[in-house]
Amino acid sequence: MTTTLNSFETAGAANLEEAITEAITEARTTCELNGSDSANCAVAWDIVEELQAEKADQQQAKAKKNSLENYCDRHPASVECLIYDV
Repeated sequence: MTTTLNSFETAGAANLEEAITEAITEARTTCELNGSDSANCAVAWDIVEELQAEKADQQQAKAKKNSLENYCDRHPASVECLIYDV
């Protein structure tokens, strides 16, 4: 197995779906070459699982914004969204 989780972590959020697809392809290839009971096969699928968990975490974090946060994302200059250091 030539690909590691670190190489997928540098992909960024925009390419996470692409990294998952690539990791699945890599895992299938690794399992075909080394057998489905090999340690390399297990590691390859662990990488896929970690990437999918990261995607789920990012989606959940995005969904946890409250209505004020959503409003401020759309209107950052409004009075309600200004932050002052005292």
